[in-house]
Amino acid sequence: MSDEPATGLVVTGIGTVGADGFDFRTALGRHGYKYLPAASQYFLAAAKRALAQAGPDALAAVGPEERGAAVGTNSAAVALHHTMDRTVTATGAGDLSPVTAPYFSINLFGSRLATEHDLKGFNLTFTSPRVAGLEAIQTGQRALAAGRARRLLAGATEEALPEVEPGADTSEAGAVALVLEPEPAARGRGVAALGRVGVRSFFLPPRVAASAEGAERAAALLRYALDALGHRPDRSLAVTAVLDGSPVGAAMAAALDEKALGGRALAGRPERVRAGAGALEPVARVAAALGAPEGHPHAVVTAAAEGNAAVCLVTPGDASAIPDAPAGAETPAGADASAGSEQPMSGRRRASGR
Repeated sequence: MSDEPATGLVVTGIGTVGADGFDFRTALGRHGYKYLPAASQYFLAAAKRALAQAGPDALAAVGPEERGAAVGTNSAAVALHHTMDRTVTATGAGDLSPVTAPYFSINLFGSRLATEHDLKGFNLTFTSPRVAGLEAIQTGQRALAAGRARRLLAGATEEALPEVEPGADTSEAGAVALVLEPEPAARGRGVAALGRVGVRSFFLPPRVAASAEGAERAAALLRYALDALGHRPDRSLAVTAVLDGSPVGAAMAAALDEKALGGRALAGRPERVRAGAGALEPVARVAAALGAPEGHPHAVVTAAAEGNAAVCLVTPGDASAIPDAPAGAETPAGADASAGSEQPMSGRRRASGR
């Protein structure tokens, strides 16, 4: 390992890819990508763009064992699973394609990324409803802070849902990738920091959200998350909320005002964004917030009907004066264990150490 500190992580590269008009031959190359699932192609292309912005030595400056990846997804494998099911029921498992069959495992959707960029520190996949992409950033940063790696590729990728699937009308398809590294490393390479991001995830039980205390409980969790991320209440805060119409989404939306957030001054009314059927939109909003006026903090808030929720605090521009968020924090007063700061195991974090 190098002596370079892993604290003070900054974003040095952003890559976004949309499904409309996407051609893997143009984005990745004519050979070697044809049989990859679309979600893998999207994330490979997004990572390629992010690394191009971060500079050719973003990864080369450290060894393979000091590079890690974390990706979140909700629907990357759904269409492929449908195709496999139809094949098995129609003609038998013997007719499954040996090229695509391994991708029945959600872990493998990021495997090509690790192979191409020699990422041997860790390779993580997250599937928690809606918050998986933000969890990827959160856990990837924790891994770097623990010394597991010195560079991080993190983000989200989704493939459109089949028409028969619930939520198909709000399908997401595409990918967002971020490159994160210690600020001293970016400064040493002469690369500008695009900003800093920090994530806190938590769980708001749907039954609690639907109760008379739902909004109050959501506000307590949001205040705790912002405090843990180092946001100073005297700094104006822009808010983007990626929410659905579920009781959890409604409780979170009701908590987004200055009084509920502990007197924080909001920079205008919170922007409400209709949540899609996946984990991509919240990360896309983080990427967009990194391009906002320098030094203006921006909170991206999201939640799923199942109770999974997360807050990403984005400070765009030169992040040298921004205090690092604490590595951990206590559960806020008034929030019991069932509405605490950590995601339930139902989120199914998958990990493969390379």
